[in-house]
Amino acid sequence: QVQLVESGGGLVQPGGSLRLSCGASGNIFSIAAMGWYRQAPGKQRELVATIASGGKTIYADSVKGRFTISRGNAKNTVFLQMNSLKPEDTAVYYCNAHIITTTLPGAFDYWGQGTQVTVSS
Repeated sequence: QVQLVESGGGLVQPGGSLRLSCGASGNIFSIAAMGWYRQAPGKQRELVATIASGGKTIYADSVKGRFTISRGNAKNTVFLQMNSLKPEDTAVYYCNAHIITTTLPGAFDYWGQGTQVTVSS
């Protein structure tokens, strides 16, 4: 079993900053990639940013230059630094990890429970 636990969401004014954190635990053999997705009310879940084990990053066009994804030294944590936040960034943010476990063959996607980010004055 694998668990992803997120933290760091909240209410912030436009132009403000938030930092999301996500930690993975459980029967983990290796983590190929970690990332963040978000889902606003009435919309589909969308990619925000991902980071591979080698450090390659991918960002949605809407967050480039404002958000930065990084992984912790232990490699089972991922962070999302969000600056210059806009009202359209309001959504539930989900942590994702592509993980090979010690108990199952192959790699699978695991998701956190989500953390609410609200950008409003």
